[in-house]
Amino acid sequence: MSEKNREGKRSARERLAVEREKQKAAEKRRRTLIVGAAVVCVLGLAAVIGVAAANSGDDSSGDTSSGPAVAPKGAVGDDKLAIPVGQDTAKSTLTIWEDFRCPACKAFETNYRTVLHEMADTGKVQIQYHLVTLIDGNLGGTGSLRAGNAAACAQDAGKFRDYHDVLYENQPEETDDAYAKNDKLIELAGKVDGLVTDTFTSCVNDGTHDSWVQKTNKKFQDDKISATPTVILNGKTLDLNSLTPDKLKQQVEDAAK
Repeated sequence: MSEKNREGKRSARERLAVEREKQKAAEKRRRTLIVGAAVVCVLGLAAVIGVAAANSGDDSSGDTSSGPAVAPKGAVGDDKLAIPVGQDTAKSTLTIWEDFRCPACKAFETNYRTVLHEMADTGKVQIQYHLVTLIDGNLGGTGSLRAGNAAACAQDAGKFRDYHDVLYENQPEETDDAYAKNDKLIELAGKVDGLVTDTFTSCVNDGTHDSWVQKTNKKFQDDKISATPTVILNGKTLDLNSLTPDKLKQQVEDAAK
């Protein structure tokens, strides 16, 4: 491998590490505020589990905590809380916990997208995405929830992966809750051929899968997962600070032997 390639991979790992440290620092600040004021603890918890109302595209709000958790089509796993990408016959499962507002998740997806697509398309691994609302809980807002619902609506249309990638490619700054706007999410859906239909638009605006995203986030908390992205291969949590796309591919291939 050339020195240039080694430097590039090292830089990618460093960027991912920096983003994860920023996210941990934000969580630490939130915990400090909660210790200092009991009322923040209550409000913070409500935001994390998604009890707070979500903003619609026209800035109106509605109750997203009511109603049953409606899983998107094809959801898998316990309580159908994961969206699968790849073949059911794949020998390995890569579980990824992500938040569409999370900068570290964007860094991971940007650096690993090619190898993830390749492994899923060739049947080496099935990726199971869990969509959570960690940043909504840390910083306030509803962009994680709204984007998670929209992605689940895209899954209903059979276009989850393409829309998932579009959301990360166009991710706003972490403190900019742009994804709280349904109009913005529908606008970005226009980048995916055939996704914007009356059915998709209604699904986004109605918050069809809001309770499902909230339930997934509750599972995230119950399992004591502390950061996004968290990546698990066949039950083993991977160390993203030392991982590279080539190493991930090799681990998946070794697991299939």
